[in-house]
Amino acid sequence: MNTAGGGDVLADNSAMRASMGIDAVRVALATAMILLVPLVAMQFAQGVQWTGFDFAVAAVLLAGAGWTCLRTGRRVARLAVWQRVAVVGALALVFAAIWVELAVGVLFNFGS
Repeated sequence: MNTAGGGDVLADNSAMRASMGIDAVRVALATAMILLVPLVAMQFAQGVQWTGFDFAVAAVLLAGAGWTCLRTGRRVARLAVWQRVAVVGALALVFAAIWVELAVGVLFNFGS
């Protein structure tokens, strides 16, 4: 199926689906690698005490942030560099704020 611009819609959709699969693998691997840090630290330090729920919440938060950054980065690819940095930086700040809130309960005491 061709569009008015001459592009093939089916080829574009299959390329996008393949890209999403690769992105999912990248996000999953990055999340697993990051979560290995507290897992290994628990073996050597008494101060690190994560439960299965802690790992699950961290995995969802890390994977969600990674997926959002990848997808948003593709959407804002046409913007100037400083605008892309601002968008991804804002996403990073939201991620950090949620992480800190869950860890120590700065505002609402959810995590501690």
